[in-house]
Amino acid sequence: MPTVAIVDGYSAGSSLSRALAERGVTCVHVRSAETAGDYYQKTFRPGDYAVDLGFVADEDRLVDRLRALGVDRVVAGTEPGVILADTLNHLLGTPGNDIATVTARRDKSEMAATVAAAGLAVPAGRCFESVDQAVAWYAASMSGPAVVKPVDSAGTDNVRFCESLDEVRLACATVLASSNLYGVPNRRVLVQERLVGTEFYVNTVSHAGTHRVAEIWRYTKRPGPGGGPIYDYEEPVDRGSALARQLREFVFAVLDALGIRSSAAHTELMLTDRGPVLIEAGARLGGATLPDVVAKFCGVSQTFLQAQHLVDPASLDQFDDRTPGWAAAVRNVSLINPAPVAAQAGDWCSRLSELPAAVAIAASCSPGAELPQTVDLFSSPGFLYLAGEDPSEVERSYQLLRRWEQHGLYGSG
Repeated sequence: MPTVAIVDGYSAGSSLSRALAERGVTCVHVRSAETAGDYYQKTFRPGDYAVDLGFVADEDRLVDRLRALGVDRVVAGTEPGVILADTLNHLLGTPGNDIATVTARRDKSEMAATVAAAGLAVPAGRCFESVDQAVAWYAASMSGPAVVKPVDSAGTDNVRFCESLDEVRLACATVLASSNLYGVPNRRVLVQERLVGTEFYVNTVSHAGTHRVAEIWRYTKRPGPGGGPIYDYEEPVDRGSALARQLREFVFAVLDALGIRSSAAHTELMLTDRGPVLIEAGARLGGATLPDVVAKFCGVSQTFLQAQHLVDPASLDQFDDRTPGWAAAVRNVSLINPAPVAAQAGDWCSRLSELPAAVAIAASCSPGAELPQTVDLFSSPGFLYLAGEDPSEVERSYQLLRRWEQHGLYGSG
């Protein structure tokens, strides 16, 4: 069995550590920073690891310790661990991604430039260090719907949809005055055209340049109260469909351009009138998922596919990612709290299980505690899976959930 080091084993990384531990793999944990935010830290599973090395500032010392532990592979558990995981694989000589393009896998501006240089479609945009520079460029080059966001965060952190010069100015000022999700001050801001079309994400696993699709999902988002998008729900796309073939071809070319050769990846794209256009890609597992539920209805999940390939790399070649899947209609629904709650109701989590199509819930309530209004991914109370043989069953449960939320599901304000 291999010994696998996971960098920042939070969120989706905690699902991977569990899957590896269940397969008898020895896991070592490494932190990319001295501290992790509460959002991540609460998902950590220390019992899955034989050793937690914590944060080791000296890379040479960290490499020596990993070698002494017999580490065969290093993987990123969450987005902030991507660069360190790739760097450690390079220094250890273990299978990993192309070190020459490592920064393009985190910096969204460099990512777009690298993918565009490969002849693939990306949004028009530029990165700026000041509000005045950003506004001047927008006024001269775009003057239409735009997206403003940090260059190296995740989810919907400080993402803003803008329609005017004043909105772009405010959004850029907000980003540059704040820190990203990982507590790092935003020194630059990215301004891009707002794409129009249908948004998807494709979860893949790669080894030695061979890519396989584990899951494809169609996003539905809605405008949030702060001017940015909030997640509504996701529905799977059959891997055997013509649509899946189109998305697969584009995403594999993006992975090649970014040097993603041996890791999981989560790639977001928009299918527009001009074809697929990259939004962004992360060289790590996709988040906000319950792998057991996905595997139950799809036959596999990205987490399980990555865990299996880490145990047996040859198994990835044998995995047929064009086989139709999905034994039922499935919807992954984000919970949306429409207004701040001063004291949570004591039973809202258990009430979710009363939804006829509910099959799994990823949420926890704290009776009497405050609950913020949902303005982005990280202020959502959680998510749940709905499933049924008839898609109309899923839709009815979804509509019922949204009515409950509008009528005080989470507690009085």
